[in-house]
Amino acid sequence: MGYLNAIWQADANNMSLQSLLHASSPPFVINIAGPELLSVRTVAQDFAKRFRKSVQFEGTEAPDALLSNAQKAFQHFGKPRASYEQMTAWIADWIERGGETLSKPTHFENRAGKF
Repeated sequence: MGYLNAIWQADANNMSLQSLLHASSPPFVINIAGPELLSVRTVAQDFAKRFRKSVQFEGTEAPDALLSNAQKAFQHFGKPRASYEQMTAWIADWIERGGETLSKPTHFENRAGKF
């Protein structure tokens, strides 16, 4: 996978709860996602730089990805409070302090839509 949307869980939860105020029939449909189109390669390089490590890639990223357009969510609820830079800083800090992780695979290599 070459690209992704990312959103901090607190921001996703906030938007999800606000969307309940718009529940209707027919349904109010909205995508909740981060605003940036992020490159998996760039994210990996950013973390490698932060941890003073080298990074190696196998294969080539696909030129496309199934991404979410969250513009409607931003119009109703505003943009997420946590930026990409803030999220990566928080994640890196958590890892550096030895914070607990679930140690589960990301499945970024999976393009079938089944995770």
